[in-house]
Parts: sequence; structure tokens; C-alpha cells
Amino acid sequence: DDGIVVINEQCRIRTWDGYRVVTVSALPLSYYAVGDRAGQAHAMVSLVEQGWARQTEVASAFGCDVRTVRRNLRRFELGGLSALGRSDGCPKGAVRLPGSRARLVNNWKAKGESNREIARHLGISETAVRKLLSRLGWKDRPTEQPGLREPDRSANPNLSGFRSPEQAAETASPHDSAEGDGLAAPGSANPNLSGFENERPDEAEDFSRSLDTDPANRSGDRLLASLGLLDDAAPLFGSGAQVKGAGVLLAIPALIQSGIFEIAEEIYGSIGPAFYGLRTILLTFLLMALLRIKRPENMKEHSPGELGRLIGLDRAPEVKTLRRKLARLAAFGFAGEFGRTLAQRRVAARGEAVGFLYVDGHVRAYHGKRHLPKAHVARRRLAMSATTDYWVNDQQGDPLFVVTTEANRSLVKMLPEILKEARAIIGERRLTVVFDRGGWSPKLFAELIAAGYDILTYRKGRSARLPDRSFSLHEAVLDARRCSYRLADKGIYLNYGPKNARKRLHLRQVTRLKDGHQTPIITSRKDLGAIEVAFRMFERWRQENFFKYLIEEYALDALVDYGVEPADATRHVPNPERKKINAQLRKAYAELNGIAATYGLEAFANTESARRTMRGFKIANAAMGRRIEKALGRVNALKKKRSKMPAKIPVQEVTPGEVVKLRTESKHLTDLFKMVAYQAESDLVGLIAPHYRRAEDEGRTLVHSALAGAGEIAVTDEELRVKLEPLSSPHRTQVLELLCETLSATRTCFPGSKLRLRFEVKPLPNITPAFPGPRPAPEGKPDI
Repeated sequence: DDGIVVINEQCRIRTWDGYRVVTVSALPLSYYAVGDRAGQAHAMVSLVEQGWARQTEVASAFGCDVRTVRRNLRRFELGGLSALGRSDGCPKGAVRLPGSRARLVNNWKAKGESNREIARHLGISETAVRKLLSRLGWKDRPTEQPGLREPDRSANPNLSGFRSPEQAAETASPHDSAEGDGLAAPGSANPNLSGFENERPDEAEDFSRSLDTDPANRSGDRLLASLGLLDDAAPLFGSGAQVKGAGVLLAIPALIQSGIFEIAEEIYGSIGPAFYGLRTILLTFLLMALLRIKRPENMKEHSPGELGRLIGLDRAPEVKTLRRKLARLAAFGFAGEFGRTLAQRRVAARGEAVGFLYVDGHVRAYHGKRHLPKAHVARRRLAMSATTDYWVNDQQGDPLFVVTTEANRSLVKMLPEILKEARAIIGERRLTVVFDRGGWSPKLFAELIAAGYDILTYRKGRSARLPDRSFSLHEAVLDARRCSYRLADKGIYLNYGPKNARKRLHLRQVTRLKDGHQTPIITSRKDLGAIEVAFRMFERWRQENFFKYLIEEYALDALVDYGVEPADATRHVPNPERKKINAQLRKAYAELNGIAATYGLEAFANTESARRTMRGFKIANAAMGRRIEKALGRVNALKKKRSKMPAKIPVQEVTPGEVVKLRTESKHLTDLFKMVAYQAESDLVGLIAPHYRRAEDEGRTLVHSALAGAGEIAVTDEELRVKLEPLSSPHRTQVLELLCETLSATRTCFPGSKLRLRFEVKPLPNITPAFPGPRPAPEGKPDI
């Protein structure tokens, strides 16, 4: 019926001639025909999403339940406008898989994976995959054919899911570029691939376009995203002076070299229609880490508009958006594959730095209400609920990958699994793994050496002290650093295995003598000099410094979310009842030993003139003897009771409620973002090292100051020019100028844009008493 329905003070619904219009402050927000379910659902979503009305108000005005409004919000978030206005379930004949995933499915099929495997990857039915492949033109064929380099242009299109450039040119329509199926011909460049133009000079780059012209107003792109027509807003920069944090753009070339944007697109594809798409979200998390915005909640303390200027948008995503996007990425379950591919890219670029792998565990304390396994937190010197991550770093101290354990498994149990992952990343080359005494196990050493690994670790336990004459002075320059140690080098063997079948493992021991203290180091490497063995072992402190730096600067221990997931309820843990019996047994032994000591003292003090025989002594001390028999009987009873108890039982028998663990996927993703940001910092430190004498001690401080600095942004047709403010001193500013020249020479393009980054430093202020400039070189003294 025609009329007006009041939603609240600002919003109205007016119906006339079979149409409805939703107005806000007398301005139209939505217009649709009566009976148009999609239009009505979109009107509900618009009112709630834009903050004009509450869910209850919308439900009351439209005559539906609040759950209907929530269901529409959820459908719109997951599938855009096309997902609104229909009942639950998939209509007959419709493709279940979004078109944005077509590239992923096509690539997997081209690699020869079965429909069942592809369905398992995406968490959908095999039928949905089969329908999409049919739509893409796939038919049953040998899996080797997609790998042919020179396919016949006239061949059956079913041999490949891609169209040739000629076919595309013949069949393309004006709308194909904006609303195609998302497939690209083999060899077409991705804007998030390496930003160095000279790497792919022959390939045409395909960048998304923006309908907006004002960088401060992206309403056009937001409308496209709300209609499900945009997967990621293209960066659109505007010129500006004194842009806060403009220095963070110095890290863009290093971030692109890491391959994170390219790899993420290959693995995740698209995260659905959105203004803040995959590339934008990744870039936001990376720049947050580099700007020391340690948690999504800290975004509340920064201006979204100022941060948006750094990524080419009118506003940076806020807390709820970041958390929602992170949860969506985590739902794919691809963090392990994502981290493995990033590590492979890093190894390919820095293969010389992975001859030695440093492995160490980092314990993250948990202060919540969930019942989690306990671990020893060294920083607090106590055992508390915690989660243990094992990090693998290269010989420069930079991280390669991280593995999260379940139930805080020890390094001895985790090393084989960690090295299996390292082998998948690095290949079949022989590796030397360096770890602390937590991984001490001669049996494990023998297994690792037999598997093709070398070991380097501290010796655990007591060992014979070497005479001082065995030590000699060793000096060398390793990794551009001069080192000097007093060392003794000899061969040793370690016994392992069961007592009735002991085995021997022959190893090498290099012992350092310093201030009278001897530090023995064990290794299987016979080809290294003694000084390099010691140097590589003591370099393990680089990893300790890495943990300390990430905890303080990147909030490595921060809890990403409060969610939990089921844990292995069948894993065995120490029996708590047996633990109680052990406590009682220790108390019974203490009582027995006390009485026995008193009895023995009486026997020692007994004089032969008083009691010449033991029988007489026992008669005289019969009461004490009965106490000993009673205490001994209690000990035997407890031992018998303990023998009937299993040492370990399933954790589900001792844990009240469900056995859970903290969600690992979201935390793994944020750790990867922080790892890539740290690697980018390391790359920048490496670039300034030849020009900065104190790079080893203050290099990261200088880089952090440069990244946090303000600057001007100027946009031309081909360049994004960033002119930074000088640093605190002339010599540091000079280093920054050299860094800008080096980065500008890479001709890196901003992710998702054709604009090349060009960096400069503003001229130093005029020389005054406040800014005296560099000191003049001292004049030579005349010869007298």
C-alpha cells in the first residue's frame, strides 16, 4: 500500500505506484520496485552498514525479523549484491564457486591436480569444481598438455583454460575488461609482481583502474565494491606537503622483492568483492609493522586519512575491517603454504646465507581464562600457560619460517619436523643446524647426521675439564668482523641407545676458554676451522637479539584473537594421580630415612658393655624398630599402588571440558607479516652498511628514523616522488640521501600502480650556529 513508514528520526520509507524509495534526511538512499527482494535487502544493508539505523529499527520498518537483517548483512559481506535477495542454498544450475577463484582453480587444474584435491583445497564440493571447470572449457585430457610452451593457436580451446591473445581480441567486448572472468593469458604480468621494470620488460602490466579522480574522495570505487564489481581499490595518490610517515615508502622496493604480493595472489586469489582487497590489506599490515603500529587496536590512535595517503586511498582500513579481513584470510587455512613459499623466495635470493640454520623456541605466555598446557617462561622464571613457536633463522639472523607446536613439545621432538620443513624449502643441499642445549640428544644427533644434516650445539652435562696447556689462541676475520678465541680442538664419542645395545657416535668438540670458564661445543663438521666452529655457535645470540627486538618493536607476543580451536584430545600427559602418589612417596621416604638415621646413630653409640649382641640392641630399641617397619610398609604400599597406575594418560581424562588450543592461523599470518617487515628492514640496513660506519650497532635505529619521518609527496604522470625531511645529523642525512639514490635506481613501481617511486631528501638548512654542518677535515701538522 502507498504510504510512508518511519524508521527513525532521519530515515523514511515511501511507497507509491509499485516502487519504494528509502530516504535519509530527505535525500534518497535506495530506490527499488515492490517485490524486488534484492533491492529491499540491499536497502536494509545500506541503512545498517552506513550507520543510519540499527538492525532492530530496520527489521521493524520492513516487517521482518532481526535475523533476516543479519542474514542479509552476512550474505552481502561474503558475496556482494549478487548474493542478496535469494533463499538459502544454491539455485539449480548456478555455479557455487565465485568467479574470483577461477584463476586458482585453473592453475591447480593445469598442474594436474584432481577435482577432488581442488575441492579439498577450497572446502567445497567436487560438483562445484566440476561445473566451474566445465564453464572454463576444461575437458578430460592428459595433464601434461598445459605445460607445452608453444600451443597451436588453432587448437581446441578445451586443451587450456586460457584464451590466446588473438582469440581474446576477436571475442572481447567493451565490458569484458571490467567484468570478465578474471583469467589472464599465460605470461601476462601482475601489478604485484616485482616492481623492478627491467625484470620483465616484454610483458604488459595490467593494473586496475579507478573511476574516481579525487584522491580524497573514493566514493565511486566504494560504490563499485558495494555492488560486487571491485575486488581491490586501485591506489590513487595526491600531492601533499608534510605527509606523516612518508618515509615508510622507502620499504616498498624491499617488500616487493620479498614477493609477498605475488605469492599472496597466487595462493589466495581474491578475498571477495571489496574496497579493501588482498593487496591493500597486505600492504596495510606491512606498513603498520614498519610504523610500529603493533596491534590493529592501535589504529584508533592514528588518523585513517593520514595513513590512507600512504597506500593511495582516502582512508586506511580501521580496526573492525582489519580484523574481519584477517579472519577471512585465516579461514582459507593457507598460512603454512604462504610462509613456505615466502621462505623459498627468500632462499632463492639469499642462498649463501642459509648454510647454517639457527633453530630456537620462543614461549608466548598466555594470561586468559582458557586451560592451556604450561611451559617454562624463561623471562619470568616460572611455568605458566603458554604456546611455543620454533623459529628458523639464517646465519645473518633474519627469520625464514616459524612452526607452532601443540602442547609445547620439546626441541628434541620438534627438530625432525622442523628440518623436514627446511628441506622442503631449501632443497637437498647439506645443512648445518645450530641450536642450544634444549635439543641435546645423542640418539637424535645420530638420526640427523644419517639424514644428511650436520649439527652444531653446546655440550650438555658435565664433562672433563681440559688442562690450560691444551688451549691456543685463534684469530680470524669472519663476516667482516675480527674475532679471537682461546680454543682446544679434539675428537670425542657419545654413547646412546638401550643399555643392552649401546652405540657410539663420534663427534668433534671445540672448547673455548675465557676467564677460567670452559665452554664445550659439539659438532659433526670436520671441514671447518676451530675458530669458525666457535664463531658460528656464538652467533646464536643473533637469534636471541631477534626475539628481543621483535618483542619490543613488533609486539611478537601480542594475542591476535581470543578464539580457540579443538586440540588433540588423545595426546598423553603425565598422570596427575601418579604425581600425587609420588609426592606421598617422597614424604614416606623422608620419614623412613629420618627414623633409620636415628636408629643407626643409636647403633653407633651403643657400648658393648651395655649390649654385647645385636639381639640385645634390637630388644632395647624395639619401639624404634616397629616405627621403621611401619614406615617401610607404607613405602612399599605406595610403590605397589603407583605400579598399577599408568605414567601417562590421555589429556581428555584430566582436562575439564573441551580440549582446546589457541587459533594458530591468524597468529601465523601476523607473524609472517612481521617477518617480512623485519626482512625489509634488514635489506635496508644492508644497503646503508657500506656508507655508515656504525651500521652494525645503529643501522636499524637509522632505518627506523627514516621510515618514521615525514615528507612531501608529488605525483606526476609516471612517478610518485617522495621528498623526505633530513635526519637528526648531517652525516645521517647523507646516508639517507645515498639510500634514496639506491632505491630510486631500482625503478620500483608502487603495488597496483604504474607510478615509479623516486626518493629524495630535502636540502639541509642553511649553516647557522644551530646547524653548523659537517666538521672540516683536520689539517696536517707541518714537519719540524
